[in-house]
Amino acid sequence: MKKYNFLAVILLGITLVGCGDKNKAENSLFNIDDSAFPAHFTQKEALTIGILNPKSKEIDSVAYFINDQRVGSTKGAKEFRFELVDQKLGYQHLKATVYFGGDSSDATKRIEVVSDVQPKALKFKIVNTFAHDKKAFTEGLEFYKDTLYESTGQEGASFIKKYDYKTGKVYKQIDLDQQYFGEGITFLNDKLFQLTYKNKKGFIYNAKTLKLEKTFDYEKDIEGWGMTNDGKYIYQTDGTEKIWKVDPSTQKMIDYINVYSGESKIKAVNEIEWINGKIYANVWFKDAIAVVNPESGAVEGILDLSSLRKEMTDITKDDVLNGIAYNPKTKTIFVTGKNWSKMFEITVSE
Repeated sequence: MKKYNFLAVILLGITLVGCGDKNKAENSLFNIDDSAFPAHFTQKEALTIGILNPKSKEIDSVAYFINDQRVGSTKGAKEFRFELVDQKLGYQHLKATVYFGGDSSDATKRIEVVSDVQPKALKFKIVNTFAHDKKAFTEGLEFYKDTLYESTGQEGASFIKKYDYKTGKVYKQIDLDQQYFGEGITFLNDKLFQLTYKNKKGFIYNAKTLKLEKTFDYEKDIEGWGMTNDGKYIYQTDGTEKIWKVDPSTQKMIDYINVYSGESKIKAVNEIEWINGKIYANVWFKDAIAVVNPESGAVEGILDLSSLRKEMTDITKDDVLNGIAYNPKTKTIFVTGKNWSKMFEITVSE
């Protein structure tokens, strides 16, 4: 087994997924010839598309599309070659519009583009251990101006608190209305942004006072999970393999990446943190963090934190790892979990 597949098992316990529609015929007149397609493509490969013409129609030309974007055309039924270097990881939808005798017909196919990056196995060292509120169902964890903030979930028990992680002293706490299940948070432009789980609403607070300034609705029919930012854009997760890129001024989703470790799609991406140009991501119910390239979605490193459970005797398997906060002042990472009695300050290396 390749090393990255072994690491993906740590991260996911996944099974590999193929294209899924290899022999499916979408069209009675023409079909995309996938007989030479591999199970997966990578971004370093080129895709050569041919047309099957079982009824021997006289083809005038063919226009080719990937994810509804026109990428080229050919005269007659000549094969078309397309480089995949700029395509997202994940499923790509191919379409060939075939023109013949004054008419046209579409043929479609789906391929999967996977990562060719071999993730590095990362290691960590515990620098400090602090007490953590065991009643806190942790969803988001982030430093703002050297102070730690934490958001929690569960209807009737969701709050955001600003506190001293060394002593546990709470400086300020904002309780959400009982109808809301709080999720991830992030600070940007002196605003505190917060998601909710299935309520499809988010909140924007004044970062200094924690006074609520705006409520917004999700643009898409998704769940709210984790949140972070790169200083310009917000990134948020929805419980799938997607990480959405969001305009903080409008809350509009402007792009996304799909997270892959090798050939494996990483589902249930949860709490995320922007650290030195990479996205550190919890995976739901896994005691591991994936280090994700924010441009491609490729997992470049995997940090196995399962040994942290040995540091506590009062948690169960349902008390999952959740909460990543980078302290730029100390250049250390703080991690904890839902209903964990401890929070750990760690350093990470290869």
